[in-house]
Amino acid sequence: MERDLSEKHPPEKQLSNVSDSSDNKENATSIATNLNADHHDHPETETCDQLGSPSLKAGVKVEETDNTSHEIEEVDQEEKENDEKIEDNPPPEIHYTLETVSQDIDQFITTLSATPKDAKETTVEESKDEKMSMEIPVFVEKFLDLVEEKVAKHELTEGKGKWGQNPEEDSSFLEAVNRISKLTSSLDGLRSDPNHAALISRNGGIQQRAMACLEDEFRFTLEDIKHNDQDPNTDAKGKQHEADRCVVQESESSVTDNFLGYSDDAVSKLNRIAKEMIEGGFESECCQVYMMIRGQAFDECFVEIGFEKISIDEVQKMQWEALEREIPLWIKAVKEYASIYFVKELKLAEAIFSNYSSISSSLFSNLTRSVLIQLLNFAEAVAMTKRSAEKLFKFLDMYETLRDSLPAMGALFSEEYENELKAESTTARCRIGEAAICMFCDLENSIKSDTGKTPVPGGAVHPLTRYTMNYVKYAGEYIATLEQVFREHSKIERADSTSRPRYESESQNFNNDDDEETQSPFSNQLMRVMDLLDSNLEAKSKVYKDISLSCIFMMNNGRYIVQKIKGSTEIRQMMGDPWCRKKSSELRNYHKNYQRETWSKLLGCLGHEGLQVNGKVIKPVLKERFKSFNMLFDEIHKTQSTWVVSDEQLQSELRVSITAVVIPAYRSFMGRFSQYLTAGRQTEKYIKYQADDLETYIDELFDGNPASGARKRP
Repeated sequence: MERDLSEKHPPEKQLSNVSDSSDNKENATSIATNLNADHHDHPETETCDQLGSPSLKAGVKVEETDNTSHEIEEVDQEEKENDEKIEDNPPPEIHYTLETVSQDIDQFITTLSATPKDAKETTVEESKDEKMSMEIPVFVEKFLDLVEEKVAKHELTEGKGKWGQNPEEDSSFLEAVNRISKLTSSLDGLRSDPNHAALISRNGGIQQRAMACLEDEFRFTLEDIKHNDQDPNTDAKGKQHEADRCVVQESESSVTDNFLGYSDDAVSKLNRIAKEMIEGGFESECCQVYMMIRGQAFDECFVEIGFEKISIDEVQKMQWEALEREIPLWIKAVKEYASIYFVKELKLAEAIFSNYSSISSSLFSNLTRSVLIQLLNFAEAVAMTKRSAEKLFKFLDMYETLRDSLPAMGALFSEEYENELKAESTTARCRIGEAAICMFCDLENSIKSDTGKTPVPGGAVHPLTRYTMNYVKYAGEYIATLEQVFREHSKIERADSTSRPRYESESQNFNNDDDEETQSPFSNQLMRVMDLLDSNLEAKSKVYKDISLSCIFMMNNGRYIVQKIKGSTEIRQMMGDPWCRKKSSELRNYHKNYQRETWSKLLGCLGHEGLQVNGKVIKPVLKERFKSFNMLFDEIHKTQSTWVVSDEQLQSELRVSITAVVIPAYRSFMGRFSQYLTAGRQTEKYIKYQADDLETYIDELFDGNPASGARKRP
């Protein structure tokens, strides 16, 4: 009997059953404590055990087992009652707000991002396992609920200008987005744990929606400048009655000084939005919006300036008259972009992306590059058009613009982009310069090809002379630029200009110490043009059958040339005083030749030779002399009053010189011989002019007026 009980309820088995039947470790510990207490409270158990009585020992063990079972039942009953109390009286629920939960989120993010204290003992895998085993606190879900609610509110108001009405709300939203981005980054290490997949996915979705709100507000704020600058007279379609609106108005210092028209508050808001988008991993979206809006702003500047986007092919097909109107607009665009728009655009980019210098530099370079490529392409396209001399000055304007405006922008760009810009602008400028040289050198061909044999009526200034000298005079306004162009690109001069004509040695004679090799390439070219013109005019003067008229023609053209040279300080300095003295000497010679050819025969009628024989005046000879004088003067007046001397000074000089020669001789002749004519009919018949009459008719010479020659004589 005793053996059967011992086998049926061995003590070890009973303890094992007690342990297995308990779900709580604390219960098992309590049971073990009770067992030890019972053991001390019943010394007889020890006595029996010491006495070695199996039956007594078995009896005691049965009693202990019964007591243990009873205690387990009591513990279970107590736990059941406690659970019922908790269900009847649950703990109060915590009320979360975005402000209160944000502190917990910050601490949680710090915990996730914390580095193990002993990096040597903790491996990367152990750290990763530790994160994966971490439980996500309940307040994280609460935080996502609150942020999602705020995002939904902003989605309802986006693009309607609601930002800025409540600065505290805007700041709260940006702070929430910042925490969402940090939480996204911190939870990245838990992606491989499927238990956290739903949370991570939800967090990412909320971040996407929040960033979409920021992107829309970023776009709206960048575009809002258009509404701020819009003229009150703008019609419903957005067209202005006065085409004076642009992204920047140079005359309005308040605009140019304030980030291209953006207010400080707008720039500050753009800066905060850009910072959150970039830190949240949405740099690409932020930069795309900036590039698009600011690129459109640059396009609007082109429209306001009036310069249209024209392809290279379109430029090639344009008539020069149309292209000539586009060049000043292009020049204006280059100057304003270089001196105003680009400077302010860099300032704006640096203010918005103040924490990301590489991003602001890249955005600015990409924006300006597209504009510069368009401007430089136009310049190169113009340089490839058909060349002609009349295009020279527009080309020089473009050359000066590229030379003066673009290098000033170098400081705005990085060294790499500055070098690239310099290379591209230099290429365009060189092509314009080379074309300009060819155009000026083509002036030689224009002179050589003018071989017309039709004389200019009245010996007036030849159209070729006017064209060439006006061309040279205008060139004087670009003397420094032409000097630079010829110096830098003279190697591309035409091959036919390298042959030295016969006048080159003459040029060296009156340039004294100025050796040709020391003269500038442009100075040499100008000398060739002037000497070619002289040779051409000399050939044209031979077309006139009247030598006197030929002299008038050369005087007219020579005086015109000298006056144009003297009228340009730069050209006169380049031609030199020896050249001017030589031309003046040539004019005096033509003047002397004219007087000899025209008035020497007339003055011969007033000579004393042959009028007297043995001291007596021969009246028939005297009468013939008066008749010859009258006839010659009438013919000269009739002819030369139709001749043209447009230069008033030259005209006056000619009349004065004629009067000085003719009038004194006539007065002397009249005073000596008029008395030998019978008063009355003979006097009226042979003495046709008084001295004062001759002066009047001399003053009618070179008027180019046919009516003067047809006037009835007294």
